[in-house]
Formats: sequence, C-alpha cells, structure tokens
Amino acid sequence: MTDRPDPHAETHLKVLRLLDAVPRLSQRDLAGQLGVSLGKANFCLNALLDRGLLTAQRFQNSQNKLAYAYLLTPSGIAEKAALTSRFLSRKVEEYEALRAEIEALRAEAGQIAVTGEGMTP
Repeated sequence: MTDRPDPHAETHLKVLRLLDAVPRLSQRDLAGQLGVSLGKANFCLNALLDRGLLTAQRFQNSQNKLAYAYLLTPSGIAEKAALTSRFLSRKVEEYEALRAEIEALRAEAGQIAVTGEGMTP
C-alpha cells in the first residue's frame, strides 16, 4: 500500500459535501459548483455510485423531466468523514509549513532592514 494521496479524493469530498447538503443538485449545477466540466462531474458521480457511496433516486421535477436525488449511503457518510479528516490533517500541515516560512521571511526581512544587507546603493 502506498502513502500517495488519491488524486480524486478532494473532488470526491467536495461532491459528497455538496450532495449531502443538496441531494437534488443536478449534474450541471454540481459541475458549476465544483468548477469542472459536466463530463468530469458525471465521471465523479459514477465513481461514487460504483463504490456504493451514493445512491440515485429518480423523481419528477417541475419541468416534467425526470431528475435524480443523490443520497449518501452509510458507507458514503463514513467515507466523507474519513476524507474530511485526511483533508483537514493535510491542510493543517500545509498551514504550519507556510506559517514557518512566513516567520523565516519576516526574520530575514527584519535582518536586512537592520543591517542594510542586500541593499543596493
């Protein structure tokens, strides 16, 4: 097993979060919310459906067309929680590294201002 992150994990988390909040979101609206193509939104939905993380229920919408409500399964709820935890851990690590870099740059900038080092005449 590898520690390499799943390249689709962040998109899958976003899809699960959006559909948990708005199950009747159309694929077109989902694509717009994610900032991806309709084809990618469809691909993600099908991947989540194939993994058993979502179910699709048909319903009649107001324009007399059939539409779907995408509902998280118990496995989908558990996966959303696990993805959220991993995403949060990764973002905290990124934040800490960025904060350390900012502090180092501030110290360096302060040193340059005090000594005049690196300034051109």
